[in-house]
Amino acid sequence: MRFSVRFNNDLPAMAYAPLAQAAEAAGFDQFWVSDDLFLRGVWPILSACALATRRIALGTCIVNPYTMHPAEIAMQAAALDELSGGRFHLGVAAGAADFIEWIGVPYRRPLATTAETLRTLRALFAGAVPARAARPPAGWNDQAYLRFGTRPIPLYLGAMSPQMTRMIGELADGGLPLLFPPESFAETAALVHAGALAAGRDPAAIDLAACVWVSIDDDHAAAEAVLRGKIAYYGAALSDAVLARLGVPRQAMLAIDEALHHQRDLARACALVTPAMLRIGIAGDAAAVRTRLAGLMAAGARHLSIGPPLGPDPLAALAILGREVLAPLRAMAAR
Repeated sequence: MRFSVRFNNDLPAMAYAPLAQAAEAAGFDQFWVSDDLFLRGVWPILSACALATRRIALGTCIVNPYTMHPAEIAMQAAALDELSGGRFHLGVAAGAADFIEWIGVPYRRPLATTAETLRTLRALFAGAVPARAARPPAGWNDQAYLRFGTRPIPLYLGAMSPQMTRMIGELADGGLPLLFPPESFAETAALVHAGALAAGRDPAAIDLAACVWVSIDDDHAAAEAVLRGKIAYYGAALSDAVLARLGVPRQAMLAIDEALHHQRDLARACALVTPAMLRIGIAGDAAAVRTRLAGLMAAGARHLSIGPPLGPDPLAALAILGREVLAPLRAMAAR
């Protein structure tokens, strides 16, 4: 079993190194931070975490090739892997069209662009010149290679759509599929398995993280309140397939988006989050969280990735998760 923890890049930059230390102490294997547009940049955040920790792997969840060129992604990733002593994992994906279009960048061919980016990064980490550009039709000439040595940094693919999820099996070393709701793991795993077999790869060799949103606190209402904030911020970026699975109409999410991003009224946006929307994640005390995660293990998950908001107090949540969730689940897996 692997356990990882994920954070959005919406906290003060100085908060992440103590969180990474707490995650390492709690027994987590990986520490991931997002790079969502107009929040804090992931590269200095993870650099600070690399210097503050010794064991835990560090990763981006995710960077995209629309707002950052793949050549620059490779440069930053290789430098951070060097700084961390080979503990870096690179999470990439197409990103959310709604966010990327904020800056007028065309969101074209997400599947093809993502596949090309993965191939490009593999070539660069191997010291080679990519065979084709990450952004056709522009070409890469024979000077397009890293000027310093690096290892084959593990590539993780973030996904929500069926096609992108299948690509995890086809091209990536690991997957970061967001499970909305958490119980959709079996469907996601089947897509990754099919993609791996179609590409002649061993599905068991792919580190498939069951990525769920968790908010843990003895006060259920407090745990639920912070989960509402995450749903309000990211809900409009969810695909129609995810909303259909939850039984949530697109119009309801658009109303939340209007309240938050246009009226800038967080309280109203959170008030519009319905019980059906709360099924996106897990909110409650340690026993409730442990029970839901044990269900994912029973469904075949061998990497549980616990994502934001974690709880009203993330540092306290990490301690509770390590003591009352990870330890019992590791013991369960060992039986």
